[in-house]
Amino acid sequence: MVHGHSHGHGHGRTTAATANRGRLTIALALMVSVAVVQLIGAAFSGSLALLADAGHTVTDSFGVVLALSAIWIANRPASAERTFGMQRAEILAAAVNALALFALCGFIAYEAVRRLFDPHPVAGPWVMAVAGLGLAANIVALLVLRAGQGQSLNVRGAYLEVMGDALASIGVLVGGAVIWITGWEHVDSLISLGIAAVIVPRAWALLREAVHVLLESTPRHVDLEEVRDHLMRQSGVIDVHDLHAWTITSGIPVMSAHVVVEERLLADAGRVLDDLHACLSGHFDVEHSTLQLEPAGHVDHEGARHA
Repeated sequence: MVHGHSHGHGHGRTTAATANRGRLTIALALMVSVAVVQLIGAAFSGSLALLADAGHTVTDSFGVVLALSAIWIANRPASAERTFGMQRAEILAAAVNALALFALCGFIAYEAVRRLFDPHPVAGPWVMAVAGLGLAANIVALLVLRAGQGQSLNVRGAYLEVMGDALASIGVLVGGAVIWITGWEHVDSLISLGIAAVIVPRAWALLREAVHVLLESTPRHVDLEEVRDHLMRQSGVIDVHDLHAWTITSGIPVMSAHVVVEERLLADAGRVLDDLHACLSGHFDVEHSTLQLEPAGHVDHEGARHA
């Protein structure tokens, strides 16, 4: 006698990114405004560092647009073809965002090295004024996104990007001062390389996390051995096998397992499943779980098994 049971439909929950849509929208407005000012400033000052900062901001803005678009797509209803809807679109957007950042870093590095051998005149005061304005806007955006960056992968991506923008603005601001005071224009190229160095590790971390989700790896906060131990402590549970945990999108972990119980408990399967689900949601914040109850010996009829 086998019972399948599912609790807490994760695809019906409000995703972490959706809950922070307003923050992303405010950050996007700030970033687009800064990018426009930076591009104008780069044109008037001739600064590669300011142009790199503008390119970084434009790329970040595109990433937030992707994130917002993904949120809209992810909230479309599930269907028979896509039983979890399109919530993975948020993770795909994060991966595309990271790849775009890598491409930007390549361009910045190439242009910076070229200008080291052929420096261009740069107007220091222009650079300082625009970088200062960009830094102020970045600080506001960081404050807006801070509360949501621990909840959603896409919000975290936007937060890291804005942080990179803020650091880049500080570097450009210092570089503008050096050029203004000393006239040493090579510093513009060196700061551009520094901006690329700041972006790369953050882009890598974002891409690694997105790939972790896309490969359906176990959520980082979930220890499967601990999960198995908790389930085994429930009254009447003999064994747990085929235990799997993965993430649909940020904030939506799911889990499935075969739970071997004493045969007398199969007649009260509903209560047993409720207890098991309460264990998973209470200790591991897994609201969507699919559990199959089975008597001892049933595993011999199941064919291929996993951990």
